[in-house]
Amino acid sequence: MSDLTTLARPSGGFAMLAVDQREALRDMMLRARGVQISDADMTQFKVSATRALTPYASAVLIDPEFAWDAIVDQDAVAPTCARIAAADHFVAGAGEFVREASFDTTLDYEAITKQGAKALKLLVLWREDQDAQKRIDEVTAFVDACRELDLVSIIEPVARARWDGAPSDVEAGVLAAARELGDLGADIYKAEVPFKAAESDERVFDACRELTDTISGPWVVLSSGVDADRFPDAVGIACRAGASGFLAGRAVWASVLGADSVEDELRATSIPRLERLGTIVDDNIRN
Repeated sequence: MSDLTTLARPSGGFAMLAVDQREALRDMMLRARGVQISDADMTQFKVSATRALTPYASAVLIDPEFAWDAIVDQDAVAPTCARIAAADHFVAGAGEFVREASFDTTLDYEAITKQGAKALKLLVLWREDQDAQKRIDEVTAFVDACRELDLVSIIEPVARARWDGAPSDVEAGVLAAARELGDLGADIYKAEVPFKAAESDERVFDACRELTDTISGPWVVLSSGVDADRFPDAVGIACRAGASGFLAGRAVWASVLGADSVEDELRATSIPRLERLGTIVDDNIRN
């Protein structure tokens, strides 16, 4: 297993920031600002968020498509914050910003490592009517590639509806994905918050305990789909149930996208949110 301390807080917990969103971010910015959003607009936001927030994060997840080079060139990552590169390629379709996701083998990961990457992340879409062995093979290949590069491997299984449109229990897919992919050697498993934290604390805790019992290594929660005001509670619940922290973006910075001065609002709103989340991790992880 790779050295996870490079991504962790002194407590051993993870308070990791995500700025790797792509077309979903463009849509969020469009809705917030009411104007068309260029690639440069997205890059500028990612650089600004990285510069403002990484002093308060143990690691930051960055996509090579829009942001990695700009963030590296502008030295926007705080020296205390580790760099994680997104290693996934997204294809949109059928009303989804990410209809398909795959391990992007076209990227020069040796160069990315020389630019300071300590870890790679792979999104895996779990659909009950899609080939499980294909998912397993891809995760295995990704984990092997990270080991060869001496990088931490992070997988992010996300449950989605069936491709054929038949009814499906997406919530049940969160645990089903963990059963399928949680013991394949990834260093960190990035999981959806059960029930998007919309159920009672007790139900969320019990489901998180199931994830802890199913996943063979450390796991963290993401914030997509969770109300930003509820996410701090969700992090605390998950950590008390065995999670090791979070890797999240929307709950930290989504509300500032329409601000007249994004930089000012990042300082006023997002920094306190991220600091609070880090404290919650420190106070609730099970050492």
